[in-house]
Amino acid sequence: MMHRWRRNIAATDTPFGIRIRGIRFLLLALLLAGAATSTHAQSPQRKRLILKDGTYQLVLSYTVSGEVVHYRSAERNGEMEDIPLALVDLPATEKWAREHGPNTAHSSNSQRPVLSPELAKEEADRAARTPEVAPSLRLPEETSVLVLDTFNNIPELVPLEQQGGDLNKETAHNVLKVEVNPSSSPHRLLDIPGDRADIQVHVATPVIYLRVGADDAEEDAGSSAITVDTHGAAGRATPSGGAETSSYVLEHLEVRGDIRVFNSFRIKLLGSKPQPDVVEVHTQPLPGGHWLKLTPDNPLEPGEYALVEVLSGHEVNLGIWDFGVHPAAHDNAEAIRPEPKRPVALERRDKE
Repeated sequence: MMHRWRRNIAATDTPFGIRIRGIRFLLLALLLAGAATSTHAQSPQRKRLILKDGTYQLVLSYTVSGEVVHYRSAERNGEMEDIPLALVDLPATEKWAREHGPNTAHSSNSQRPVLSPELAKEEADRAARTPEVAPSLRLPEETSVLVLDTFNNIPELVPLEQQGGDLNKETAHNVLKVEVNPSSSPHRLLDIPGDRADIQVHVATPVIYLRVGADDAEEDAGSSAITVDTHGAAGRATPSGGAETSSYVLEHLEVRGDIRVFNSFRIKLLGSKPQPDVVEVHTQPLPGGHWLKLTPDNPLEPGEYALVEVLSGHEVNLGIWDFGVHPAAHDNAEAIRPEPKRPVALERRDKE
């Protein structure tokens, strides 16, 4: 009996027994692979919430409620955010979802290679400093404030220069602080030479991108009504265009002869009551914290405009950024246009 038991144990070392164990290992491997695939399939899929200006937000999900779109941001750990429905291109969003669903060929072929943690961090930082705002169109490192325009159906970024008195043009962000009486009616604050800005955009909802940085903390220069504060140094590689602590609005400028007039407005009414010639904006920080995206709440009528920095509840910056909205205007000479990536061409080497 003992001899037969030993023979049965030894039989597992025969080729037949080895095949059985191999089949067991194969089944175990298939089960583990299936579990991994199931876990991957259950992970939330990122979607694109496409805006009418041609840009998009990466979201995990979104719902439309009246005139507002509520969405979970995929770039900010699933935080809930809102955006006016008027700014969202729902047909384009739904089309992208159909073309890039989990069961489409495009989705299965769009997997990117896995990078090392160091390279992934470097790539994320580079992308945050020069984010893509339209296909093949990125914000540059050397410019502070730009407006996204469309000319002949091609998106382009146009740099905006800061205007206002004797501001230092070599610095990126100038502050010419002026006190505004919160109870006074609108009155004249600044005359801008020329009846038309050098920069003319061709769309009614231009999006403005403004670089911000931690080095833009405003220094207290005393209690005078008007003070000048120049941030940064000339020739800085990545200048900032504004401060994160400020808020921003657009003003429809009044044209009087050969000048454009920037008038005051009631700061305390912002966000609660419409004001003549004042267009409020939706402010959104881009991932990485290097840029602010400013989108008008309402389409702009043709005319001359200024981007205004609101420093506090009773102060504005007279260093404004001016531009015009005229669909029939010529193209802007300084515009930055898309640069599609060129495929790498391999050349055959002749044998030596």
